[in-house]
Amino acid sequence: MSLTPFPAPSSAPPVPGPPGGDAPPTCEVPHFAPVRVRGGRYQLQRLVRHRRRAVAVGLAVTAAALVAAGPRGDDGARGHPVAEPVRKHRAVETVSAPVRIADGETVRLLRPGDRVDVIAAEDSALGRDAEVVARGARVTRVPEAVDGVSGSGALVVLSVPRSTAARLAGASTTARLAVTLC
Repeated sequence: MSLTPFPAPSSAPPVPGPPGGDAPPTCEVPHFAPVRVRGGRYQLQRLVRHRRRAVAVGLAVTAAALVAAGPRGDDGARGHPVAEPVRKHRAVETVSAPVRIADGETVRLLRPGDRVDVIAAEDSALGRDAEVVARGARVTRVPEAVDGVSGSGALVVLSVPRSTAARLAGASTTARLAVTLC
């Protein structure tokens, strides 16, 4: 036995065989059942069943497209242009105004926190009618009831704007004041 790993080279060159002779013989391809993707046939039916979800997704995509395609300005404003800047309003300063109401029994009906209209009733001999001096004034303090002193009226403290307090002070000197609950 000879232990040569490779065969001895022969002196004759190998003879090539016919082309494709080393390929396996042909055979028929077997028949396979068609491959179906799961759920592909029923996607339209599922979309109809979940109509709300489809509409919501469509609206979200539309909104995102509109935001992305919107105008790009330095002011960052979208929609109507700002014609003039918005003016800041001063805060209305309220003051406490003591007011003497002609009917003391009416004041007993009031409680702190109530809203009242103050009416000035002037002397009818001068030809003047009653007018509203303060609208929606907040009652902050009502004095305790004193028995037997209802002829001169009763004092009540109202929280009103400064300009209304001036009108109340002026009206109380020439007219009798009354209140109505709002």
